[in-house]
Amino acid sequence: MHTSEIFLELLLIFLFSVPVAFICVRLKLPVLVGFMLTGILIGPFGLGLIKELEAIELLAEIGVMLLLFTIGIEFSLKRLATMKTLVIVGGGLQVFLTIGITALIATGFGRSFGQSIYFGFLVALSSTAIVLKTYADRREIDSPHGRAGVGILLFQDISIVFMMLAIPLLVGTDSNSPTDVAIKLGSSLLALVMIVLAARFLIPNILELVVNLRSPEVLLLAAALISFGTAWISQQFGLSLALGAFIAGVILSESEYSYQINAEILPFRDIFNSIFFVSIGLLLSVSSLIENLPTVLFWVGSLIILKILIVWATVKVIGYPHRIAAMTALGLAQIGEFSFVLAKAGKGTALLPEVDYQVFLAASIISMFVTPFLIAIAPRFGDLLQKLFSDGSKEFGDETEEIHVTASGELINHVIIAGYGLAGRSLARVLNTVHVPYTILELNAEVIRRAKKKGEKINFGDVTRQEILKHVRIEDANALVLAISDPQAQRTAVQQARKLSEDIYIIVRTRFEADIAELVALGANHVVTEEFETSIEIFSLVLHKYGVASNVIQKQISRVRRGAYQILRSPSLPADTGISDLDSALSAAATDTVRIRKNSPVVGQTLAELDIRGKTGVSIIAVIQNGETIVSPGGDFELKRNDVLALLGESEKVDVAIKILRPPKKKKVRIKPE
Repeated sequence: MHTSEIFLELLLIFLFSVPVAFICVRLKLPVLVGFMLTGILIGPFGLGLIKELEAIELLAEIGVMLLLFTIGIEFSLKRLATMKTLVIVGGGLQVFLTIGITALIATGFGRSFGQSIYFGFLVALSSTAIVLKTYADRREIDSPHGRAGVGILLFQDISIVFMMLAIPLLVGTDSNSPTDVAIKLGSSLLALVMIVLAARFLIPNILELVVNLRSPEVLLLAAALISFGTAWISQQFGLSLALGAFIAGVILSESEYSYQINAEILPFRDIFNSIFFVSIGLLLSVSSLIENLPTVLFWVGSLIILKILIVWATVKVIGYPHRIAAMTALGLAQIGEFSFVLAKAGKGTALLPEVDYQVFLAASIISMFVTPFLIAIAPRFGDLLQKLFSDGSKEFGDETEEIHVTASGELINHVIIAGYGLAGRSLARVLNTVHVPYTILELNAEVIRRAKKKGEKINFGDVTRQEILKHVRIEDANALVLAISDPQAQRTAVQQARKLSEDIYIIVRTRFEADIAELVALGANHVVTEEFETSIEIFSLVLHKYGVASNVIQKQISRVRRGAYQILRSPSLPADTGISDLDSALSAAATDTVRIRKNSPVVGQTLAELDIRGKTGVSIIAVIQNGETIVSPGGDFELKRNDVLALLGESEKVDVAIKILRPPKKKKVRIKPE
């Protein structure tokens, strides 16, 4: 294929993708749907504008690699270690149950044993690219159902190695014995471990050398080299390119340069990723779909229902409540892109005749097509199941005795902390130090086990459940702190908590300002936004630098928070914010500190002799001498070397006072040459 033809096809993809995606956004449809519709429209089975798929498929594979690479950057090895139950138990159960149940169903329809197992392989995989992209867009990667989905997807990606090795055995054309296959599988898994270890020790050193060059271009090239190189090495050992790219991202997540690398890669990822979703649509034959429409729709419905039931049961076995299990199940209820790789390997053989291939292709693409819609309705579906199955006591477990209680045995005037991440841990530590009663609700069983070993007052429970909130006596609590990363769960929890208690003070931690208005409307008293709290910290430091008094700064901070960050969210500052009076604030009440040096002229003087107030109008409100703080020292207080004086007064006058207190500058003597 000539370069001009590839360029023309790319141009056509972008030419049609932009208006179709624009229409989808205006109709509030997922952009991924727009990309897939674009592929159907311009593909060989649509308008026929793109007929050769090889080059597009290559670019699409790059898109999947970059997606997995950037997702990996958001993780870390420590975080993955906490997900081992999700990956091994959850992923293993889902894959083997799906293969087994699908094989039983296929056998019932008269298929051979080998073909039935092969169909199980095809159905067991879900779309890593679509699921993670949709979760990332919805900011749900770090939510409980997001973590469960990622864990299962990781096991699926690893299991592809076994599936590819097993296909020749199933079709009966491989002369290798099961022992040979086991050796190949073992070598692939060993290679996976070696790649992780090598990457962890080599990549940081490479990055250190690159960063020292202070060149963004070289850093971008190095990141691409690491991503593509690790992916290529993984492929040589029978692993997928995407899994290798994910490993590279996870290793880079440990680096302090990960944020910059992620920012550099994101534009390229989005471009190539859009090509991937277009390529999915290119595969769909509309004529074949119409001819086999009843059959295709039957298999689409059967696939989705089967996968929902299996994933739901799997996540429940791990210990998650119905709501999380249901949301994870709807997210993974589709056929994966790597199933297409398996389908190509079996196409034309006894495992997958041409007719079955076309039906499978159409059913798979439609299942991918509806995935964003399923994920969108997942929270409501989860809430519905939550109401249907009253298992609050089971979810909470038999661990209520560890809740912080009063001497009389009642839980009262306490804080309910939902989520035991960094924010939850920090809050619990402070509350424990000052003897404020609290209890913690968490959905990650591994986190709960580790925390309990350290003596923490933590329980398994879903904060969105009224039964759980009643169990932790929300009606007697002083505050509810939602330190969780699930936006939908935050909204539901605020609603439920406000229904149960009109007086409880609800604090929600969120990442984005777009969530503030809805959370406040639902009943949250205070929404702590990471974006704006960072802004507050920055402007308070700047005001300190300009000598603004601490009480003035605190007043501005209180005004910003009290107004739900409206000052920062507004495109222009309101006239009554008080910030427009910054000049008067600077001159009205400035504070500063100054240390008395050994050659300062004031050493040995009393405050009465110094009379700094009479000379400048500035008050010495405190002195730190020999580690002891003396507030409002008297006139007979004698100043010594290394004393630290706290000054209060107008900004310009404080500057004058500091000049008096500091030693005079030595005059430089210039010797003129003769």
